[in-house]
Amino acid sequence: WEERYTRDPEPFDWYQRWAGLKDTLLEFMQASHSILMLGAGNSRLSEEMYEDGFQNITNIDISQVVTKAMQEKYRDKPGMSYVQMDARSIDVPDGNFSVVVDKATLDSILCGEGSTHNAQKMLTEVSRVLTPNGVYIAVSHGQPSYRLTYLQRPEFGWNVKIYTVQKPMMGMTASLSADDKENVHYVYVCVKGETAAKEGS
Repeated sequence: WEERYTRDPEPFDWYQRWAGLKDTLLEFMQASHSILMLGAGNSRLSEEMYEDGFQNITNIDISQVVTKAMQEKYRDKPGMSYVQMDARSIDVPDGNFSVVVDKATLDSILCGEGSTHNAQKMLTEVSRVLTPNGVYIAVSHGQPSYRLTYLQRPEFGWNVKIYTVQKPMMGMTASLSADDKENVHYVYVCVKGETAAKEGS
């Protein structure tokens, strides 16, 4: 990642920009929420959310190169912070964030070595830093049959809702059908505390 961001410092967005996600996510987020952005890279998602009124965003990324560049770029935006951190070991107190947003970070971990173990470590950390009724939002290319095994673990107690959003169109692919699996990204909205509340009612 260091090499990539050194070689190519231009903003890059995996999968989706805020415009493509906004309609799905606004139901679960409020401007007053403290938000953690996992694997923020040099994506414009946080900037676009900030401009839309979400001005308490902590962005973490494993790359020191990109974190420094983003600290510099957004130093005039109060409430928008960038910290070099590993999502498998998030150095913040328990229950610190109302919302954790993950655009392609879980996917990235699942493509690497020790993927199952590392994904479990990251999701355990996500669960820990969320408030008791917080929300983890994962934007992924992975179909539910591949992702729910990670997200629906009983120790997290998450109620997982699945949404799909159209992939941004490149060139002439607009003729693809909307229900084509290859043509959508999945948005997994994991609400903490809902399953426990249901069982106790």
